[in-house]
Amino acid sequence: MKVISTNIAQPTTFIWQGKNVTTGIYKKPTDVPIFLGKEEVRGDEVSDRRVHGGVFKACYLFSANHYPFWRNLYPNLNWTYGMLGENLTVEDLDEKQLIIGSIYQLGKAKVQITIPREPCFKFAHKFGTEAVLQQFIDHGYSGSYVSVLEQGEVKNGDTFKLITQAKDSISIHQLFELLFAENKNKDHISLMLENESIPQRLKKRLKFFLR
Repeated sequence: MKVISTNIAQPTTFIWQGKNVTTGIYKKPTDVPIFLGKEEVRGDEVSDRRVHGGVFKACYLFSANHYPFWRNLYPNLNWTYGMLGENLTVEDLDEKQLIIGSIYQLGKAKVQITIPREPCFKFAHKFGTEAVLQQFIDHGYSGSYVSVLEQGEVKNGDTFKLITQAKDSISIHQLFELLFAENKNKDHISLMLENESIPQRLKKRLKFFLR
């Protein structure tokens, strides 16, 4: 797996339900390395820290392999890497192989797989339709957030290399399915409740379904 684009955003403001909303979802490729900090990518806009940035969402990765699918659905958009809101576009990234808690070397940084990206109204605004939210869920390939265990620079051409595979866990793809499935896999929920790589806020949400 190889990084083929590093992307950051400047703050962008739009009107949503009569209010000004600022977002960092409009990421653009940069030709210089980006620095992965403990809670954010240096120089990248993080507008709402309740749902973006922080230890469990320090950096967002998305697979270049899924770009043809989205370009086919929305051919009239201005397509560049970063369009899906990712800081790092990674070639051959496969959510079915990304096990939550696994540790990877990423350029000069060391990162840990945490949680999938869930689409929100800002994502819908960028694509110009709320239909994209269900399309993103149905497609099933969410990309992945990571926590940063060791800070460092990442540049185009750097590899994303497994160091330690997590045990007693599930994949990003499986967690994404779990979040939106009508019938929840209770075994997967139990594994996630014991996993230190996901935030308490998400554990509380999952625990509800064990009642």
